[in-house]
Formats: sequence, structure tokens, C-alpha cells
Amino acid sequence: MDIVIRLEQEKDYRRVEEITKLAFSYPGRIERGKIGCPYEHWMVHELRKRDGILSLSLVAEVDSIVIGHIICSKASVTTSDKSLPVLNFGPISVLPEYQRQGVGAALINAMICKAKSLGYGAILFFGRPEYYPQFGFKEASVFGITDSEGFNYPAFMGMELIPNYLTEVHGGKYYESDIYNDELNRDEVKAFNEIF
Repeated sequence: MDIVIRLEQEKDYRRVEEITKLAFSYPGRIERGKIGCPYEHWMVHELRKRDGILSLSLVAEVDSIVIGHIICSKASVTTSDKSLPVLNFGPISVLPEYQRQGVGAALINAMICKAKSLGYGAILFFGRPEYYPQFGFKEASVFGITDSEGFNYPAFMGMELIPNYLTEVHGGKYYESDIYNDELNRDEVKAFNEIF
């Protein structure tokens, strides 16, 4: 399968949101908060307007058909006297019939490569600890960084794109966009789903 990764364009927006909804609509999924699920397609929609980085919103195509997507957003690591910008990524989505065929890996590798070329210093995010180390991600505790509440766990991971970029914020806390807070955004998600 020949996978082409390119920058998302406005003409892709609806297709990407549909793919994202399908990708997160798997059987047995535990509902998130009081919103119900999925709500990641709303996140993609809103990230384009808020904290998303459009130069790091990429789609995967097979035979000129969009089948996957990844987006990065603004985040920071903060200490008592310093705040350092970092990237967060997600959601990443692939149409169910194309999953486990290397599409997600192609999107992640392309995103890392592009983020480096654009001069970003580090990526921090929450994800599956059994999957992401293959791309070079490590537990965030390696960098001396905790989540916003001061905790560390295997699903909180990071990668320096510039060597020693996170050294200055050792002991800092990670803050991502409030778009990832399902409780805070409950009403907006409900309204969006009614017209989607």
C-alpha cells in the first residue's frame, strides 16, 4: 500500500472529522465523562480554530483518498519562573479498515520529521505506552516533568526534538490545551454533535 502524507487542506476538513469519529467509535469503548463518545472529531474541528498548529495537521492518503489524520497543538512546560513551549499531538485517527497497516506510523513519523524541520523543541502527550516508544518517545519522568497535577505514569510521554531542550524546565509541569478537557467542553461538544 502506497501511503502519501501531506498537509491537511480546507477541502479535507469534513472528511477528516468523519474519519476521526469513525476511528474512535469502536465497540466497547468506555464513555468519557458525561459527554458520551466519541468526541475527538469535535476536538479536531476546534483545534483548527484554537490551539492547533495547522502546519502540523497532516493527512494520509491511499489512492488519492484521505484515510487518516494527525494534528499537533500548543502546550507548555512551566516551572515557578519559566514557561517553555512544546507540542502536544492528537487525536490521531485512521479509518478502521486501514488500521494496523502502517498508516498511523507513517503519520507519526511524518509529524516528528516536520516538527523538527519547523524548529519545535519537544513533544509531550498522553498515549499508549506499549506503542509509542518505537518512535523514540520516553516516559516524561525521564525529563523530570510531571502532568499539570504533579503526577507521572507510563502513558505520559515525551521526546526532545532539540537535544537538551527540556533541561531548563526540569521539575516543571505540563499544560495542554483546555480543548482536551471533556467536562469543560461538554456543552460545546453536544451542540456540535447535534449538527454534525
